[in-house]
Amino acid sequence: MNREFPEWDESSGPERLYVITGGRSDPAEHGDLDLVTLIVAREAPQVGMQPEHASILRVCNSPLSVAEISAYLGLPVSVVTVLLADLLAQERVEARSPVPALPDIELIEAVIHGLRNL
Repeated sequence: MNREFPEWDESSGPERLYVITGGRSDPAEHGDLDLVTLIVAREAPQVGMQPEHASILRVCNSPLSVAEISAYLGLPVSVVTVLLADLLAQERVEARSPVPALPDIELIEAVIHGLRNL
């Protein structure tokens, strides 16, 4: 077990997940988080923070997707989204949409060439 990041152990049961999220299963107003939303920390962890919140802030020094955070922490995505909603509401993290993939340059050039031939 990695001591830096608390991991979810199936032997501990769903009770731990219930405690971590405070019994919540819906990320409230920040429900627009999906697996590829990038998260970056806006501040360092503070003394007295919930350990899972502090772990998220530690791993998000550079942008990470929600799926990556879930993998690093060893927690289900549903739990991570609730925790991220808390951090977003406190403005401790920032959510960014992933950069859309650029279209293939060769395809664009082929379309331009085709249009010129019209």
